[in-house]
Amino acid sequence: MDSAAPKRVAREAEQSTPFRVLARAGYAANGLVHILIGAIALAVAWGDKGATDQSGALMAIADVPFGFVLLWIVAVTLWALGAWQLLEGILTRADSDDAPEVAGKWGRRLGAWGQAVIFVALGLIAAAVALGAQVDTEQAAENASRGLLSVPGGPVVLVLVGLGIGIGGVVFIVMGLRRSFRSKIDIPEHGIGRGIAGLGLVGFIAKGLALVIVGILLIVASFSSDADTAGGLDGALRALLALDLGPLLVAVVGAGFIAYGIFGLFRARFAHLSPG
Repeated sequence: MDSAAPKRVAREAEQSTPFRVLARAGYAANGLVHILIGAIALAVAWGDKGATDQSGALMAIADVPFGFVLLWIVAVTLWALGAWQLLEGILTRADSDDAPEVAGKWGRRLGAWGQAVIFVALGLIAAAVALGAQVDTEQAAENASRGLLSVPGGPVVLVLVGLGIGIGGVVFIVMGLRRSFRSKIDIPEHGIGRGIAGLGLVGFIAKGLALVIVGILLIVASFSSDADTAGGLDGALRALLALDLGPLLVAVVGAGFIAYGIFGLFRARFAHLSPG
């Protein structure tokens, strides 16, 4: 079998105009979901009740007229974006055979494949909600944690998952502070470009903070053997809400998610779609 065949197929696929359009639309769909999460978080900060995570945002879409149609559009475009990230990982290359370059290539490759899994999973949740399912990602996270805690070695795995999510959060924060997200998007140098960069700065930091809290909750759950402590994004924001000045902190994170979502809408227009 020709070892170059997968890359050749991937390169031909990424040159497809319809595929590129769908992948760009996937960034917009992801942005919409984050805007809704942020809006729900703001409402919760002001005393409302709601699931401040992906399932809550998608079920909010389901409640609008013809929401199931929009959910299917979200699902299909997110799957396309996930496929694009898969191809990006396949086509990632190093500039030389030096060990640091090869390690960097695999780091970028694994990062792209990790993003692919996230987008495909979010698309599956959107499709499930479109079909009428009552999805509770927070409960699913707690059930998964409970299952891990009940098997030998499970707590160690939960710690590793928590560390992985927490490190991912730190990466988001660093990308925001260093504005390294600019390498993923052709931000205009003048005018609206400054606003887009500002949205990215705030959005990446807010999302990173939420992921760090999720990671901490999972690690705490592994040491306390209490799966109810573990959770996803909704659990992270609920944990923030319980702190002094919690409503203010949740409102800040919610505003940050809205900023990240608006950045995603711009990313749909200006994103780099050239694997390499």
